[in-house]
Amino acid sequence: MEKTSARQRRPRLLTDKERDRLEEFVDLIHYSDRYSDKQYEYRHVMLPKQMLKQIPKDYFDTETGTLKILHEEEWRGLGITQSLGWQHYEIHAPEPHILLFKRPKNFQTNAQ
Repeated sequence: MEKTSARQRRPRLLTDKERDRLEEFVDLIHYSDRYSDKQYEYRHVMLPKQMLKQIPKDYFDTETGTLKILHEEEWRGLGITQSLGWQHYEIHAPEPHILLFKRPKNFQTNAQ
């Protein structure tokens, strides 16, 4: 059976009550420096381990027990703040509180 990727499912937004439970952790989220290869720039985001216990169960993959690959609306709803263009592409399974992000090196935001 093929897994449903984040791009095939609809974003599941947090309720106000769920968001309130996560609020105390937002200032404790750690953002790595950016690093890159020829095609992408990367960064990892480390959520406080206690925060994982407050994230709704349906944000997790039932087979692996780790977070699913999240849509932008979902990870922003958790309190992760980054500039535009970042895509959550992987979970570091040995440390499920670490989310891996990438975006094209030539990504340009439309400055106004």
